[in-house]
Amino acid sequence: MKILYAIQGTGNGHLSRAKEIIPALLKRGQVDVLISGTQCEITLPYPIKYRYIGLSFYFGKNGGIDFIKSFNKNSIFTLINEIKCCPVEDYDLVVNDFEPISAWSCYLKGIKSVSLSHQGALFTKNVPKPSCFSLLGTFVLKNYAKCYYNYGFHFEKYNETIFLPIIRSDIRLLKLAKKEHYTVYLPAYSDENIIKVLSKIKGVKWKVFSKNASAYYQKKNVYIKPINGEKFEKSLASCTGILCGAGFETPAEALYLNKKLMVIPMKNQLEQHFNAQALKCLGVPVLKSLKIKQIQKIKNWIESDYKIEIKFPNETQHIVDHILYDYITKERLALI
Repeated sequence: MKILYAIQGTGNGHLSRAKEIIPALLKRGQVDVLISGTQCEITLPYPIKYRYIGLSFYFGKNGGIDFIKSFNKNSIFTLINEIKCCPVEDYDLVVNDFEPISAWSCYLKGIKSVSLSHQGALFTKNVPKPSCFSLLGTFVLKNYAKCYYNYGFHFEKYNETIFLPIIRSDIRLLKLAKKEHYTVYLPAYSDENIIKVLSKIKGVKWKVFSKNASAYYQKKNVYIKPINGEKFEKSLASCTGILCGAGFETPAEALYLNKKLMVIPMKNQLEQHFNAQALKCLGVPVLKSLKIKQIQKIKNWIESDYKIEIKFPNETQHIVDHILYDYITKERLALI
């Protein structure tokens, strides 16, 4: 079977998951990799056959997406041309992790692609829904990478189309420790905003991994470090707790490592509000924003020893085999 595996390159989560999925796909067929988008610090140890500009969103400095920058950085003409030129018709199967170029190319060419992403789980039955509603956010999540068949990942198996998170082998092999620091990853906030709040919480060592810093520096009890995958993993393994955005991969890794976790969903990012609601249902504390008025809630979290007991077994090959069997079975039935 000739498989095209298309990955969203905005953010680190999709590529982190791809490191585990690609080897599983390679055991079942010939695999070509497609990536679109920017804003990622992770590289894949596999050849990339197609690389597109795609459609990317850019972080701001106050906890949300910078829509003006995102608009200016994207080109509708480039996007349309990439969709037209994407050779999805050359493959027996297109597996899509929230990647818009291949998804829309399949849609326009009448090819049934398979979504295997966290976003593919959000609007399915029994998934916790946030109280906030966004017409634009809902439209984007449902149509950004539209596929015919949909499977998803989430913190719990809410229904038969949802799998538990895929935890990277690098994370599974980490040696755990408990040092006196808290790991912070809040890419939607500027270093200045993070320092302004966290430096007021005395007696706590904050290790902040920053998308904006080019070199290490310290302000009071806040240690700012440039993003580095290996150092970030070591910090996760040895920290007392993790304060991060309400993405999917980092909270899932924190839960797997049995670390204290607090999340802050990005403004105007509906997916993170879905995640925050699901985490809240598990017992994870959620902040609306990183502001001075939230300091007492952060202090309460620091003083608490409460952690979530949850298991994420290694099921990657089973997941890949399941969707391949499902796809082949459905397509054969469609021919009868």
